Amino acid sequence: MLLYTHPACLAHDPGPGHPECPARLEAVLHAVRAAYPELPWRQAPAATRDALLRVHDPHLLAAVLDEAGLGPHRLDEDTALSEGSSEAALRAAGAGVAAVDALMAGDDVQAFCAVRPPGHHATRTTPMGFCLFNAVAVAAAHAVHAHGLQRVAIADFDVHHGNGSQDIFADDPRVMYLSSHQSPLYPNSGDPAERGVGNLANAVLPPGAVGADFRRVWREDLLPRLEAFAPQLVLVSAGFDGHRLDPLADLSLEAADYHWLSAELAGVARRHAGGRLVSLLEGGYSLSALRACSVAHLQGLLAPG
Repeated sequence: MLLYTHPACLAHDPGPGHPECPARLEAVLHAVRAAYPELPWRQAPAATRDALLRVHDPHLLAAVLDEAGLGPHRLDEDTALSEGSSEAALRAAGAGVAAVDALMAGDDVQAFCAVRPPGHHATRTTPMGFCLFNAVAVAAAHAVHAHGLQRVAIADFDVHHGNGSQDIFADDPRVMYLSSHQSPLYPNSGDPAERGVGNLANAVLPPGAVGADFRRVWREDLLPRLEAFAPQLVLVSAGFDGHRLDPLADLSLEAADYHWLSAELAGVARRHAGGRLVSLLEGGYSLSALRACSVAHLQGLLAPG
């Protein structure tokens, strides 16, 4: 497994008391380095403008790259820019692109991108929900356009629906988007009836749902659809805010649930994609849960198939 991060991802500062704080990434980095001291780390490059424009409107790029120089300010109630935000967002998106390139070149079969800010709420036109650039979408589009893949899957287990990822690929049959998420909850999208061109699969979990419910919707609904798609590459939006300790949602998952699903996703990648799987950090706002869940995630990915 290859690990990607960059110090710039710690410099994005949404402001005092904001849940999407640098300490989140510090917690993940410390936990993963302690658990896997032998795994190689690579510095994430900055995403190119061309890679970003495959999934984002030029006006979104201008808002993130140009307005950060105006000093700290908010793009909406939840989403803020600071002096370090544009570089952090570029590195977060660049990590996914670099990981895809490395796996397609045969450097390894798995990669984990420990980056922030998260990305899956950023739509084609709008940064939102703590997200500036949609890093997993940038990676998926790069796999399609630079490497010619025809079946790329995004598996999103963040507690919030990845409305941005769905928005970007709803009309592109080359990319399947699958999500389990709490409902009702921000951003109030991701109804199972939203099917795109047959490439969207959404499963909702009510407040209070536990690990057995989470595993059931993946085992009975989402994983069979992923298997039928036979992806040539699996991308993961790895959000750990469904954990019972998370302050921003109401599910009651445990680290073991993320271990289980991570092993299942790695199995799909082995059967259909030569093992190729890239995971990118999304949400998760309890530091203790982040530490436990990020390690459980990697343990699941690395578990013998």
